[in-house]
Amino acid sequence: MNPLIAWRPEFPILETCTYLVSHSLGAMPRRAKAYVQRFAEQWDQRGVRAWHEGWWEIGRDTGNVLASILGVPRDTIAMHQNATIAQAVVASCFAYDPPRNRILLQDLDFPTNHYLFEGFRRYGADVVYVASEDPTRAPTERLVDAIDDRTKLVALSLVLFRSSHLQDVKAVVDRAHRVGARVVLDVYQAAGTVPLQLEALGVDFAVGGSVKWLCGGPGAGYLYVRSDLINSLRPSLVGWAAHENPFGFETGAIRYADGIDRFQTGTPNVPALAAARAGYEIVAKVGVPAIRARSLELTRRLMDAAARRGWRLNTPELDHERGGSVIVDVPNGAQVADELIQRQVIVDYRPNAGIRIAPHFYNSEADIDKAIAVMDAVIEETVRVT
Repeated sequence: MNPLIAWRPEFPILETCTYLVSHSLGAMPRRAKAYVQRFAEQWDQRGVRAWHEGWWEIGRDTGNVLASILGVPRDTIAMHQNATIAQAVVASCFAYDPPRNRILLQDLDFPTNHYLFEGFRRYGADVVYVASEDPTRAPTERLVDAIDDRTKLVALSLVLFRSSHLQDVKAVVDRAHRVGARVVLDVYQAAGTVPLQLEALGVDFAVGGSVKWLCGGPGAGYLYVRSDLINSLRPSLVGWAAHENPFGFETGAIRYADGIDRFQTGTPNVPALAAARAGYEIVAKVGVPAIRARSLELTRRLMDAAARRGWRLNTPELDHERGGSVIVDVPNGAQVADELIQRQVIVDYRPNAGIRIAPHFYNSEADIDKAIAVMDAVIEETVRVT
């Protein structure tokens, strides 16, 4: 028995169903309920005094728990409501005057990144998409070739959400830095299941959220900023928490705080950050290298079972090219996924991809086998009906 299975009792939902959707919403740790309850008691018993008894610092403290998982120094992470806001803070650090006004994106990236950066056309940005012919993989070599002296910002994801393609982004970072461009890496689908050393990789920024493999729940996005850049940047999407003296309530132009606080917006989301800390603590304790090893075992078991049945896999075959999910494409996939959920095998479906199945460190071989057996039955029934 894999030793990581000892963590299974920490996640109550595993007692009620076969939970294989951690790429979308990680299972809630028991301690998250205790941490949110503690917040409620503080609000109830301490009222406004709680701001000066830990609430105001909760963003920095929670970010520092996350730092070891991302492979970055302490005090380089600003917590936000979600990854879109974090991306917007990054984008607001720059002017988009020609000739260096280009933002490069990949066409297979998560839609929110497209929507956000498209909005910067009104500020002069030239938004360019690097096309992919293969819906499973985005060709990073094309992205490298597209980076030139006109490029201001390169935005890409480490793991693609539709296919779980784990991209090799080192060449992108190196090329961008050679021409004076900056790189913002979306690690949402990687953090907590793929080992990260973002400082060593040299990315200028990284964004993500806690909903998925970090088991931190919604409302706790994060922004990493490379330490040597922090005090040289002046984001325009800021709020009172980014001021040098926020409780001075000065009006007019902001005087930026030193350090990572200059990338803050408004009042921190205290209950969401309290919940997120629970997942971060567990992932850090288990260790992402051990989680990755377990993930590769379970995803390989799943892929082998799918291959034996002739099911199409819309995810990379090679371990070093795959994140934590497996995408299985079967006829009537949306209907099959709905029926799986009805039978307490919790997965999800994405158009132009298939059924996404995502074992985490708390899952077992029995979970994989159960999912495959139920899929067999559902597909057989679907074929018989049609």
